[in-house]
Amino acid sequence: LDDPGLDIAAGEEFLQEVFQILLEEGVRKSMDVTQKVCDWKKPQELRELLDLELRSDGEGRERLLQRCRDVLRLSVRTGHPRFCNQLFSGLDHHALAGRFLTETLNTSPYTYEVAPVLVLMEEQVLAKLRELVGWSSGDGIFAPAGGSMSNMLAMNVARFRRFPESRSRGNWDLPRLGLFASRESHYSILKGAALLGIGTDNVHLVRTDERGKMIPEELEKEIQRVKAEVRRVCTPPCPPCPPNSPVPPQYPQRPSQCPQSSLNVRVSSSKSPKPLQCCPKFCFFPPTRADSVTWNPHKLLMVGLQCSAFLLRDSSVGAPHPEFLPRGCLPGPLINLAASCSSQGLLQRCHGVGASYLFQRDKFYDVSLDTGDKSPQCGRRADGLKLWILWKAVGTRGLGWRVERAFAATRYLLEQMKRREGFRLVMEPEFLNLCFWFIPPSLRGQDSSPEFWDKLGKVAPAIKEKMIRRGSMMVGYQPQGSRVNFFRQVIINPAVTRQDLDFFLDEIQELGWDL
Repeated sequence: LDDPGLDIAAGEEFLQEVFQILLEEGVRKSMDVTQKVCDWKKPQELRELLDLELRSDGEGRERLLQRCRDVLRLSVRTGHPRFCNQLFSGLDHHALAGRFLTETLNTSPYTYEVAPVLVLMEEQVLAKLRELVGWSSGDGIFAPAGGSMSNMLAMNVARFRRFPESRSRGNWDLPRLGLFASRESHYSILKGAALLGIGTDNVHLVRTDERGKMIPEELEKEIQRVKAEVRRVCTPPCPPCPPNSPVPPQYPQRPSQCPQSSLNVRVSSSKSPKPLQCCPKFCFFPPTRADSVTWNPHKLLMVGLQCSAFLLRDSSVGAPHPEFLPRGCLPGPLINLAASCSSQGLLQRCHGVGASYLFQRDKFYDVSLDTGDKSPQCGRRADGLKLWILWKAVGTRGLGWRVERAFAATRYLLEQMKRREGFRLVMEPEFLNLCFWFIPPSLRGQDSSPEFWDKLGKVAPAIKEKMIRRGSMMVGYQPQGSRVNFFRQVIINPAVTRQDLDFFLDEIQELGWDL
C-alpha cells in the first residue's frame, strides 16, 4: 500500500496510442465515404475474430491496442455519410469532445459538491431548451436512458400530479387510470404502462387519418367512452412522436374537457419541432400547449447517444413529501439543528426521497443545486455537457442551419426519386422521414395482381441484406399497418452531399434490379 496500485506512466502511454487509434479508425474512417459502412460477419465468425473469452491473466499493451482496432473495424460506422439506418447518425467533433470530457470526469451531476461545473451547465442548457420551446419557466432533467425513459418519467409525473397519494400507496388505492395515445405512437408508451403498473390494457390508442395524424374527434370519443366505463380518468401522455411515420405527429387542440378529465398533454419529439426557428413552415406544433416535452438532441442535432431532455412546463412548488421527515428534514424554520426543507418543484416532490448520504440539508452551499433527487435513479451521466460544448461551438444559428440542411437534403432526394422509374412514395413527406417502395422491373405494371403486395413486401428486406453484405450503406425498412415493407430514409447528417444522395438511389436500383 506504500505505492500506487496502477502504473500511471504506462496507462498514459496506452491512452495516447488509443486516442490516435480513435482519431484514425474511429473518426476519420467513419466519415470517409470510400470506407465501408460495415464489415458484415456472421455471429460465430465475429465471436472467433474478437476472442471474447475473459481469462484469469491480462494481456499485453500491443494485444490490447489491436483489440481496440478490431472493435472499431468490425463495428458499424454510424458516423458514415451513408449510414441512415436509425434516427441518429453522423459524428460531430465538438460533441465528441464533450463526450470525452464527460467520460474523463467520471462523475454524476446529482450534487453540486461532486459536479459543480456540470450541475450549472445542465441548469443553463435546460433553461435554454425550455425557452426555445416557449416556456419562460418550468423544470426539467436530462433523462438517463433516452426518449423512452423520458416518456415513462412523464407518465409517472402526470400520475403523481393528479394523484399524489400514488407515490406512497401505489396503484391499488387509485381509480382506474387511462393512457390516451395515437395509434402511431412510440412503443415506449406500452412499455411504460407495463413498467409503472398502469397496465397495457389501459392504454387507449386513438385512430389516425391516412397520414398518421391523430383525429381530434376520435380522441374525444375515446375519452368519453372510457369515462363511461370508469368514473375518473387520468391520461398522462397525449400522442408521442411516431418515429416511423412519413409525417410528423399532428397534435389536436387541447381538448375542451381537459380540466374536467384531468388530462395531462405530453409531447415526445424525436427530432426538432419548433425550437430552432429556422423553418417556420415546418413548425407543426405549438409546444407551449403541452404539459411536458421530450427533446432528443442526440438525433437531429447529432449530440451523440444518449442526450434526452425531459422538460416540464409546471413551475409549481409545494411541501416535501412526508417521507422526508424521518430523514432529518423538518417543515418550517430551523429547529434543533435539523435543517428545514424548502418548498420543492414537481419533479422532486414526485421522485425525491432525500437520501441522507447525498442530499444533506445542512451543507454550506445552496442545496437547491443538488438536483439529483429529481431523478428516479441515483447516479446518471452528465449528458448536458456534450450539448453545451456543441452549442457553444456553433451557436443557435448553427444548429438551425443543420435542420435547414436536413430539409434541403430530403427535398432533393424526393425530387430525384420522382424522376426515377421504380420508386413509389408511401406518401408525400411533411418532415424528414422519406418513406418509399422500390418496385423492381419484374413487378412493374402488376399492381392489380393479387400477389403484387406480398411480393413487394419482400423487396426491401432483400435489398437491405445485399447492401449490408456489401457494406455500401445502411437504410432502414419496416411495415406499417396494412402497408408492406418500405424503406424509411432519414437524412440528418450534415456531412451528406448531393453525391451521397444520388448514390442512395443508384445503389437501391442496382441491388434491386434483378429481384
